[in-house]
Amino acid sequence: MEHLNQSYKRDGYRKSFKSIAIFGSLLVMLTVAGCKKFIQIPPPITSTNATNVYTTDGDAAAVLTGIYANLSNGGTGSPQLLSMSVFLGLSADEFTLFNGNSNKSYLNYYRNQSDNNNASVTSDFWSNAYEIIYVTNAAISGLTNNTSLTPAVDKQLMGEAKFMRAFSYFYLVNLYGDVPLTTSTNAAENARLSRTPAAQVYQQIVSDLKDAQTLLSDQYVDGTILSVTSDRTRPTKWAAAALLARVYLYTKDWKDAETEASMVIGNTGTYSLSPLNGAFLANSSEAIWQLQPVQQGTNSVEAILFIIPPTGISEMNPITLSAGLVGNFEQGDQRLTNWVGSFIDSTGSTPVTRYYAYKYKANYGAPVTEYEMVLRLGEQFLIRAEAEAELGDFPDASVDLNMIRTRAGLSNTTASSQSTLLTAIQNERRVELFSEWGHRWLDLKRTGTVDAVMSVATPIKGGTWITSHQLYPIANYELVNDPNLKQNPGY
Repeated sequence: MEHLNQSYKRDGYRKSFKSIAIFGSLLVMLTVAGCKKFIQIPPPITSTNATNVYTTDGDAAAVLTGIYANLSNGGTGSPQLLSMSVFLGLSADEFTLFNGNSNKSYLNYYRNQSDNNNASVTSDFWSNAYEIIYVTNAAISGLTNNTSLTPAVDKQLMGEAKFMRAFSYFYLVNLYGDVPLTTSTNAAENARLSRTPAAQVYQQIVSDLKDAQTLLSDQYVDGTILSVTSDRTRPTKWAAAALLARVYLYTKDWKDAETEASMVIGNTGTYSLSPLNGAFLANSSEAIWQLQPVQQGTNSVEAILFIIPPTGISEMNPITLSAGLVGNFEQGDQRLTNWVGSFIDSTGSTPVTRYYAYKYKANYGAPVTEYEMVLRLGEQFLIRAEAEAELGDFPDASVDLNMIRTRAGLSNTTASSQSTLLTAIQNERRVELFSEWGHRWLDLKRTGTVDAVMSVATPIKGGTWITSHQLYPIANYELVNDPNLKQNPGY
């Protein structure tokens, strides 16, 4: 099935409203082609003017739904937001790459030597995120002072647009540092943007998420936006709070991180920690926001890529867990037996037991039982624990940390001081959040431990660690398109 992101032109965020109209048509084609129905799809949008897109509830909702479908339909072979788990895990010390791999993108990220001049690059995190930002900017413009839509629909969609803009900028600023900040669809302006300081980008992220909290429903709604559903596939005010808690953690605003995480954790009527093997099921009690699969026969791209089949490791399934990660699990940790699979690798002269990520278990062709997890409750307990430790509230930090450890079948932490608690929390994040949305790579950078860890890990992977490579390069074609962009150092 063709990827929805091919409906975008490859010129970053310089788009026309034609791309928005294409979303509606492509979503209909996906449904007709036999993909699991994402929502009740309205008739295709055929006009390309913005006024037409935002005159009916169904057409307006299709624009935002198109973002989720496009995100969910991403692949793993090239850097896109959905493949964050793959490429950021390769960049960090989470994965080992099969030495027979010929995917240059995998190899460059794995050896921490990404190539901005790779002529074969047709998609990357930068362009993928700015595609979303363009559509959200257009949506916010079309929804502002709109009197054609049902007020509840307009409010929810405005909240979703601001949430998705914040989500996209969060990853941009963490992967590239200073990035162009635009809230406009003006092509002439966007074509000449220079890089905005990261602190200013974070201010916009916080502003968008605060707005989203007030706009988004506190219940999950379906594709009509007017009916409550059990599917946790559209953002709610709780998703905005969860992402805001993470943003505050990254910006060292410990008190607000604790407050936002507590808001989500306190909603016990909606969220609770699931049993380990239930955490990644569709609409699990732990899910704050998930992506519903749209490709036929697919539950998650992680299952397809990470699960090593009976035929063994190969170029099609080249990624296993690093020895360092596997060795970091404590004895008796049930995550090792429930979230990690193993196999005998006979590709070398001596058979070796290797391990792979097994959080998602429904491989290609299986009935749809799992959704892609984007935000979940387990992370919120670890966010609050870290914030509490930084604030000197060691007893509460221990309680939150132990919530995660207890589920894993482990005894309570023995850490009691700030330094030992923070170390224990980072260790717990490593084994709890592995292979999910690049948490390990981002944690190494935000905690200032990336040089110490990667100077050891990168040579094992066949590369040479350069500290400037903790930021990814901007693709050369983006630099050509915008003469005011400057490349990150070291590329």
